Amino acid sequence: MLELHYNPNTIEAGCDEAGRGCLAGPVFAAAVILPEGYSNEQLNDSKQLTAKQRYALRDQIERDAVAWAVAEATNEEIDKMNILKASFHAMNLAVAKLVTKPEFLLIDGNRFYPESDIPYTCIVKGDAKFLPIAAASILAKTYRDDFMCRMHEQYPHYGWNSNMGYPTAKHYKAIEEYGITPLHRKSFRLEKQQLTLDFE
Repeated sequence: MLELHYNPNTIEAGCDEAGRGCLAGPVFAAAVILPEGYSNEQLNDSKQLTAKQRYALRDQIERDAVAWAVAEATNEEIDKMNILKASFHAMNLAVAKLVTKPEFLLIDGNRFYPESDIPYTCIVKGDAKFLPIAAASILAKTYRDDFMCRMHEQYPHYGWNSNMGYPTAKHYKAIEEYGITPLHRKSFRLEKQQLTLDFE
């Protein structure tokens, strides 16, 4: 089972994001503080779970957590500050929304730009190692999926109810046929790249 704490006897918030590699939509982030002694054998990296499992776990996380919060950085903010900084900004926004202030942050990944004085550590593949990060990954993923499914109703050509804005053949084809929407990230390469090999 995943670890609950990085530092024992510390109020720790796990932080993760979803949607960094998408062509459209915001990047979402979540922060979660779990109670002392918490355990959940089903809780894991959101990418290792089915959608049904993620939504079932979201209910459990929201019920059991000491505090949880979800935030986003819009596609306009992504275009303005770049996707990496926007992802960190969304994480910071989620942390700021927590009703209980954490004493330490567990950040999924290998770097972070803090916007507060809360100490932190970065953990590569942390969502498969620590329960609070796994919980954050599930909240970020499910809330972003909900948003993209709602946006699919407004822009049905792009398949966002299934690809969630990620680069797929259908998504590229729709951009080619219908152009971009107000939700597309203009700083991203939005046309399908052709693979060319240089033998010279």
